[in-house]
Amino acid sequence: MQDPNEDTEWNDILRKKGILPPKETPKEDEEEEELALQQQSVVKTYESMTLEELEENEDEFGEEDEAAIEMYRQKRLAEWKATQMKNVFKELGEISGQDYVKEVNQAGEGIWVVLHLYKQGIPLCTLINQHLSILARKFPQTKFLKSISTTCIPNYPDRNLPTIFVYFEGEMKAQFIGPLVFGGMNLKVEELEWRLSETGAVKTELEENPKKQIEDKLMSSIRCSLPTRKDSDSEDEDY
Repeated sequence: MQDPNEDTEWNDILRKKGILPPKETPKEDEEEEELALQQQSVVKTYESMTLEELEENEDEFGEEDEAAIEMYRQKRLAEWKATQMKNVFKELGEISGQDYVKEVNQAGEGIWVVLHLYKQGIPLCTLINQHLSILARKFPQTKFLKSISTTCIPNYPDRNLPTIFVYFEGEMKAQFIGPLVFGGMNLKVEELEWRLSETGAVKTELEENPKKQIEDKLMSSIRCSLPTRKDSDSEDEDY
């Protein structure tokens, strides 16, 4: 009698027609195949991970995977460093409406963009451009841009100036519109840095809002200059 598991063309034809059952796979082959699938699954898992995710999940991988994962980690780290080196801007750039899509909406993966709409002759716009030039050097991984408002957005009203738009990976994350938002000509570069850090555009080392410190000092000085109740009573007795 012919062995149904034998590798012959006739047996293959019978298997295709359903006359013979599928060829039995030896148990050892099954185990090897399962192990290979598991290894492929692990590779796929860590290859899709970021550096942070690799750190978080490193305990889930077996010892046999450690060497491969470490090589992959070093590769991702090198790629990240190359991206960081590439995405160094260091200055406040000027764009027109024609550049908007390319420079802002298509800035790239992981790129924060701070765009200032301004007009010449508006003192607060000039001040903010000066502050942004300083911040551009301080935070070179963030793209700082300026654009004359009407060349960027036709008929944009002057009453809305200064305006700052904050984008991340082409998506608007925050907007600051009009002089009142910035607090007028008393705006300090540290205050602007703090406001931008709240949106995520820069990673500041400031521990609290500098404007709050100024307000606290102002309130403290006002309290010190006010007469106490005891002083008022003694003054009343003199009359």
